[in-house]
Amino acid sequence: MEVTLAKTAGFCFGVERAINLVHEQIDKKDGRKIFTFGPIINNAEVVKELEGKGVYSIDSVEQLKDIAGNVLIIRSHGIPKFIYEEAEKWNLEIVDATCPFVKKIHKIVEEESKNGKEIVIIGDKNHPEVKGIIGWSQGKVTVIADEKEAEEFQTDKNAKICVVSQTTFNLLKFQYVVEIIMKKGYDTCVIKTICNATQARQEEAGRIAACVDKMIVIGDRHSSNTQKLYSICKELCTDTYYIQTLKDLDIANLQDAKNVGITAGASTPNNIIQEVFLNVRGKKL
Repeated sequence: MEVTLAKTAGFCFGVERAINLVHEQIDKKDGRKIFTFGPIINNAEVVKELEGKGVYSIDSVEQLKDIAGNVLIIRSHGIPKFIYEEAEKWNLEIVDATCPFVKKIHKIVEEESKNGKEIVIIGDKNHPEVKGIIGWSQGKVTVIADEKEAEEFQTDKNAKICVVSQTTFNLLKFQYVVEIIMKKGYDTCVIKTICNATQARQEEAGRIAACVDKMIVIGDRHSSNTQKLYSICKELCTDTYYIQTLKDLDIANLQDAKNVGITAGASTPNNIIQEVFLNVRGKKL
């Protein structure tokens, strides 16, 4: 069996930076407790490991007063602007682990909305990154998830619109949605905010999936970018498996394969990827 492991599999720059910032705070050991606003990244295994080191997450503004005077790390997906303001009221040391590519979108949205433009975000309205982006707009915001919602989108005919996207959105789908919006004739500027790492990962995953008998995608079930990788691979390779760790993989499914491809989401630790790769290559569990 030939096994191909994607070079882009695993932690992206933003995730690695966030994890490093957490460990820097752990190493300080200055007596203060460490909290993250939301899970630092979308990976249950990593979050569980950090909890073992005394790092816990909160998920509401109301909880800020309960952790006053301690350390608050902003998750890699970012948060709305008002939460920073609330955190400052409670004397929290804010460590901002927001991915720089997401931070860039916050600045775009804040500036463009200040200038009177309506914001259109192409992405999942329930995803924490999108919720955070919404919280930086000073005006009207619309979230569009797919072509159907793009067709239904309407606003004032004289409106000026700025279109951005979730960093992990599917590039091809983004292009389809933008095309539909542009045909409506609004005064529209489009800023492609899908990060380069996401684009490269999706393209490599597609190339591998198109050439193998079986494809394995590794990542947390709640990871948006991993879900999109799975969708891309599934279209090109019918036998695509979505696993979180090695224990989710049934090796019997690979017995008749001559070529197996492996990729992983941006929040998947390297040790999990290597464990899967070595076991698939050795055909043993």
